[in-house]
Amino acid sequence: MRKLWVGVGVGIGMCLSFIGLLVLGVYSAAWKLGSPGSGAIGLAEGSVPAAYRSIVQKWGNLCPALNPAILAAQLYTESNWDPTAESHAAAQGIAQFIPETWATQGIDGNGDGKRNVWDPADAIPSAAKYDCELSGDVKGVPGNVTDNMLAAYNAGPYRVIKAGGVPSISETQGYVKSIRDLEKSFARPVGRVAPSQRAAGAIYFAQEKLGTPYLWGGNGTKEDNGRFDCSGLTKAAYESVGIELPRVANDQWNAGAHPKRDELLPGDLVFFAHNLRDPRSIHHVGLYVGGGYMINAPYTGAVIRFDKIDTPDYIGATRVTEDGAKALPRTNNA
Repeated sequence: MRKLWVGVGVGIGMCLSFIGLLVLGVYSAAWKLGSPGSGAIGLAEGSVPAAYRSIVQKWGNLCPALNPAILAAQLYTESNWDPTAESHAAAQGIAQFIPETWATQGIDGNGDGKRNVWDPADAIPSAAKYDCELSGDVKGVPGNVTDNMLAAYNAGPYRVIKAGGVPSISETQGYVKSIRDLEKSFARPVGRVAPSQRAAGAIYFAQEKLGTPYLWGGNGTKEDNGRFDCSGLTKAAYESVGIELPRVANDQWNAGAHPKRDELLPGDLVFFAHNLRDPRSIHHVGLYVGGGYMINAPYTGAVIRFDKIDTPDYIGATRVTEDGAKALPRTNNA
């Protein structure tokens, strides 16, 4: 707990027909999407490992300042869902409690008579309970109560009260912004996800690489002879339009909201996993271009090409945003 205070290839000739419709598909879609609707905050399908989904959904509704998506974003930021995580500062478990804080804030969430920081069934409820206690501490402070709660989680309630809101501490301000941006990746959309304004540029980059041989670990550099693997290609495609993604497919998953299969737009990242109930098992990513196809750097011996996305290991998609990419924990990069 970080604190300041303690498939099948498609002919390359199809490229023109896809790309010719791309700009229309990306930018004219906006008028159909409308504004997000209102309603209770739920978790996006596949955004939280199945083993923790029901706990996060239940305890994320513990108080008005908290919701399941915020709780999920905190846990992801703290440990990337690793219940065995331990930091150099001795922060422990999935919620990264330091021992002093656990001693006063840890609860027996699953009712087994023990308070175990290494057990997510105790640590996740404890994190939610601690959030809500902090929200009560800063309830009278001006500004957004959730932002103030998150600031208190990072810097302590005294500093929030003294500052009259989120204090002017770069780490604290960054923590609050990151959690609120990541919230969008974990929240179940209540309306259509807004289209990306940079998708066309990313696809133009990727389509120029069609026919290039695959290279495992390839980043498209001179040393790689311009070759890519799957996540190297998607990273480079979005880097060409000013958005920096992590290097690994698994880590790119949380760079934005997750549109449904029938709401995909060109430029969405499409992901494939060994376990469709656990995003930590994501092993592959492609760049959606429409019509059920993606630009794909598939495997050694193949070339970058168009492939269908509808395979048994398709887990979902992400609509990349700059804020979403910036919010990803940099320690997850590889």
